[in-house]
Amino acid sequence: MGLKDKASKIDFASIMPSAQPLPDAVKPKTAPGAMMAFANDQRSELLRENEELRARAAQAGELEGRLNEVSAELRTWDGALPARPLDTAQIARSEFANRHESAFVGKAFEDFKREIQEAGRNSQPIKVRAIAKPAEGAKYELVFGHRRYEACRQLGIPVWAVVENLDDRALVEEMDRENRGRADPSPWEQGMTYLRALDKGVYPSNRQMAAALGVDISNLGKALVLAKLPPEVVAAFPTPQSIQLAWATDLGRAMQEDEQGVLARARALNAQKETEQGALSAKSVFSRLVSPPGSGPEASATPAQAAHVFRVGGQKVGTLRFDAVGRPSMRLSVKLSGEKQQALLKALQGFVDAL
Repeated sequence: MGLKDKASKIDFASIMPSAQPLPDAVKPKTAPGAMMAFANDQRSELLRENEELRARAAQAGELEGRLNEVSAELRTWDGALPARPLDTAQIARSEFANRHESAFVGKAFEDFKREIQEAGRNSQPIKVRAIAKPAEGAKYELVFGHRRYEACRQLGIPVWAVVENLDDRALVEEMDRENRGRADPSPWEQGMTYLRALDKGVYPSNRQMAAALGVDISNLGKALVLAKLPPEVVAAFPTPQSIQLAWATDLGRAMQEDEQGVLARARALNAQKETEQGALSAKSVFSRLVSPPGSGPEASATPAQAAHVFRVGGQKVGTLRFDAVGRPSMRLSVKLSGEKQQALLKALQGFVDAL
């Protein structure tokens, strides 16, 4: 018998070990034991769920803390407006602008422009408002930041700006406060803003404008006097920024009392600026404008402070003084009868009438 035939007769099933059933989990054999096992299983499940809840609660607490931090940070930005880069070609100067073109030339402005160029942008944003009916190329109108705008325009870089919707009154007030906070611009430039605001009807009176802007009404009035000076008078000074607020009263009085004389002297000074080697100082220009020829301190051999003393019986009873521009002031400390008072008034009136 061959191997094949022998192999076919072997009962492999009888010689292979039979598979043993896996032992069942140990099960309690009594009802109380079964109940105890069930209770243990439930307790384990509750402990597991409790641990998960603890972990979730800790995570929720952490998220709540982070949310509170973010909320507090956001509250610090309440009312803030985002700054963005704008093409200077899209921005037009305001009709209330108070910057003279001379503010954009000279060493100080070149140094300012260089700082912006090195930083790559203006660090302090300007403010603009959208134009209701934009002209070709201009979508915004300057509120404040004229020097920063001009520096970026000359450098050919975008200017960082905040856009806010403002009416004319809000524009004037923000421009004025921002500029005064920088101790700039000059009294003449401030006066130009005030004058345009009044001409446009933004404010009905000097007093209401002074109250709205928080400025002294007397200083506002003086700035308006400077802004109303004729162009040839302003041009006689080295720059409009060099005109001092303290000169407003004298310049205004000179324009009222001798307008044609002031204008003639201003034209002469302008012609002189083109021919002389050095320009006159602002103070010298002011003195010449308010002083008729031959009466200024430069033309007088007597100091402006010199006084003529009146004496009666060797005792001083009064003085007569002339200020730097030739205006007299007289003080008498003698008692005059009614008749002498009338005589004095008549004499003074006759002198004034003869001027």
